[in-house]
Amino acid sequence: MSGVDALTGVYTLPCPGRGESRVRLSSFREIERLPGPAHPSIYRVVFDCSCGGDHVALVGHDALDWAPLGLDEATTFLNLMTSRTDDLATELVALASARIDRGEWPWSFFCYLEDAPRPVTPSSFRLLDGSVHRVAVAVSCPCCGSTSINLVTPAHVDVPFHSDRSVGVVAGAFEDRSLATRETFRAELSAAIIDDRRLELHA
Repeated sequence: MSGVDALTGVYTLPCPGRGESRVRLSSFREIERLPGPAHPSIYRVVFDCSCGGDHVALVGHDALDWAPLGLDEATTFLNLMTSRTDDLATELVALASARIDRGEWPWSFFCYLEDAPRPVTPSSFRLLDGSVHRVAVAVSCPCCGSTSINLVTPAHVDVPFHSDRSVGVVAGAFEDRSLATRETFRAELSAAIIDDRRLELHA
């Protein structure tokens, strides 16, 4: 199973050649929930490793969706205001709660079918493909169940509460079977029409 550092957003995942690899969420290529108990859910993840290969890892639901926010972080820090050692999770939970109360969400995407931005968590990501500057993400909408493809910066995926001012949206909503593999995903991207009318993520 994996671990994630909430302060850096880096996952530690197994690499057959190097023992372990440190990657960000934008280096994930496939995220698939496995059959079994709902609590905790387990996801099969394929990630692009720095060794040059693609590897498979198992990631728990909490590590995928909540650990990047620091909600299960066991790290402590020295509070210079009080000279005490405080729990980092307490501080991160307070920060995340305050932002969510203001209507912000750690991750957002644009649903083509509903023609509206929607809050999501990384477990809603299905397929990712990208480069240093741009990442294509196939996201399953938690509201309507359709899959949309957004083109975003790596920071939009990797950094909670960082939302690009605008996103590219591939014209059309997709069913899961039409994006069953990375090859079909890339084929859709190569023939994609980007909907320029739906680039603004925030109203």
